[in-house]
Amino acid sequence: MRRCRSAPTQHLDTSDFALYKGNFKVLKMLSRVFFVCLFLGLYSAGSSLSCRWMDHKFGQYSKNYLDLLNTMVSEAEVDTVAFPSDLYSQAEDKLGFTVQILEEVALLFEKDHSSASWDSSTVENFLNIVTMQANSLHSCVSLSHKKKNKKLHMYFKRLSHHVLERMGHSAEAWELIRKEIQTHLMRTDLLVSSLQTAN
Repeated sequence: MRRCRSAPTQHLDTSDFALYKGNFKVLKMLSRVFFVCLFLGLYSAGSSLSCRWMDHKFGQYSKNYLDLLNTMVSEAEVDTVAFPSDLYSQAEDKLGFTVQILEEVALLFEKDHSSASWDSSTVENFLNIVTMQANSLHSCVSLSHKKKNKKLHMYFKRLSHHVLERMGHSAEAWELIRKEIQTHLMRTDLLVSSLQTAN
């Protein structure tokens, strides 16, 4: 009587399957590595392209909005608010800090400024330039540094409530705000310039 043996082809099929399964895992892992490398390559290329704004356009637009602020000068005599210099020296992410200042400035200047002796087209141009500057620089800020500075946000809230609202959005209140914002924008200009010289 002959014994039945399992066909050798069956054994080969199982080992072929194991080999195929192993190769598939390796291919899957390699494709993941490839996509991660591709993403990082595209992200860094995009970041360097978008940050050209900082190198080529920031200074030009910064000068434009400072010039516009100078034309908005009022004859009103007002005291200035205590400037938060410590926030500038403590800012870890200087670019993210600059973007936040520009965004806060844009929000502040959207308040009722009908009592101010400013030409409406000047204010509109100022807002457009500040917003464009903020949006363009925003693309240069890494994902890990997009967290808002709470102290800075509270400072701008105080400017809005304690100065504008308490003084009834008067010409004097807006002149105080204009002076304060002018100092901020000059400081952000220096902040970004220090980043450019560091690179």
